[in-house]
Amino acid sequence: MSAHISNVRPKPDKVLVDIADYVLEYKVSSKEAYETARYCLMDTLGCGFEALEYPACTKMLGPIVPGTVVPNGAKVPGTPYQMDPVKAAFDIGAMIRWLDFNDTWLAAEWGHPSDNLGGILATADWLSRNAVAAGKKPLTVKDVLVAMIKAHEIQGCIALENSFNKVGLDHVVLVKVASTAVVAGMLGLTRDEIINAVSLAWVDGQSLRTYRHSPNTGSRKSWAAGDATSRAVRLALIAKSGEMGYPSVLTAKTWGFYDVLFKGNAFRFQRPYGSYVMENVLFKIAFPAEFHSQTAVEAAMTIHKELAKAGRMPGDIKRITIRTHEACIRIIDKKGPLDNPADRDHCIQYMVAVPILFGRLTAGDYEDEVAKDPRIDALRDRIVCVEDAKFTKDYHDPDKRSIANALTVEFADGRKLKEIVVEYPIGHKRRRKEGMPVLVEKFRTNLARRFPEKQRKAILELCLDAKRLDATPVNEFVDLMSS
Repeated sequence: MSAHISNVRPKPDKVLVDIADYVLEYKVSSKEAYETARYCLMDTLGCGFEALEYPACTKMLGPIVPGTVVPNGAKVPGTPYQMDPVKAAFDIGAMIRWLDFNDTWLAAEWGHPSDNLGGILATADWLSRNAVAAGKKPLTVKDVLVAMIKAHEIQGCIALENSFNKVGLDHVVLVKVASTAVVAGMLGLTRDEIINAVSLAWVDGQSLRTYRHSPNTGSRKSWAAGDATSRAVRLALIAKSGEMGYPSVLTAKTWGFYDVLFKGNAFRFQRPYGSYVMENVLFKIAFPAEFHSQTAVEAAMTIHKELAKAGRMPGDIKRITIRTHEACIRIIDKKGPLDNPADRDHCIQYMVAVPILFGRLTAGDYEDEVAKDPRIDALRDRIVCVEDAKFTKDYHDPDKRSIANALTVEFADGRKLKEIVVEYPIGHKRRRKEGMPVLVEKFRTNLARRFPEKQRKAILELCLDAKRLDATPVNEFVDLMSS
């Protein structure tokens, strides 16, 4: 006879409580976190503006019912749309992620914490427009930066020691959880209501990684985070209505997240929530490439120049060996046909072959027009990956957080180029001084894709003035980027 199961409602799981307390009580004081968040805001929006050049992205945008305009609704930067905050969060999130060019966090689980901006900015804009309409004060951009720092921290700290990909779940589960928590705080939910909201995010259906891996790699990976952050806004609003939560959503025997989806394991934590993740986040500054390949692409650009100096051609290459870390091999070491851009930007062989051949890697290089060049696949076939245990160790070291790749080129005549080693990409914390001016230029370029000179000059000047940006009402900030 089975043992009796108690029907006494338990206290909320500690993970839920810790998140709620962090959202409500933690005061961000780190100047480094605020400065990095400001650069992150610029870069994230810029990635979205570039994505608007791609019809595959823009077809996903706009109201569910064409022509609908929501009074005092959230606007989607770079577009004419003004919608409810749930759909606006989806659109902003999809734009941000479409080209795989926004920030990255690498740990036991990886992901892109700026994906949370979809829910944060849509909610902040919607709340601000309604506040102004009611004669109240709107939120400011500083409120957005605080929410970004906290969303980065929740997503990143859970990711440090807990691998969702190893159980087949996509990392956007953490976008949904982090966005739900900070959006609930922005909506003014109580501690108990935030706990309820976060429990709803964990009990919700979670995305499989099917769309990120062969043979099913596809474009859903470009809108999955938009879906997650918009779902978070919806769940926070449901909790705001007074809907109940599920206190042991993680720990409940048989039916909880741990038993159903995490092989019975409880989450582990390396550090308490603070501002560590934003301070250490990785920017994709130079190349729209999956982050485990960023240093390999830098090395490949150097090889392109070395080949020219040596009077060699890519056709002379017999073999390229990529000495790399385990996560790179697990995620983007890929042979065989590549069926679409989403397939190509998650193949390290493709991302190395293109810059060696052409001296560049842009979002357009993943499209069919470039990919049909037979030299790319011919070179891909000669590129192999091998794990370096030290690279893997340094990848997980919290004081290093390297993403090292080393490329060795062997020619058919037996000669070799000297191995090119890049441990830290230009978007790494250790290269901030070098990287941030390049990030600003990237933002300037992306503004020019959408706005006339006077408008983009006003946006850039505001974003580079930290004090003025902090004090700017969110609705005025978003209006400045209306198309």
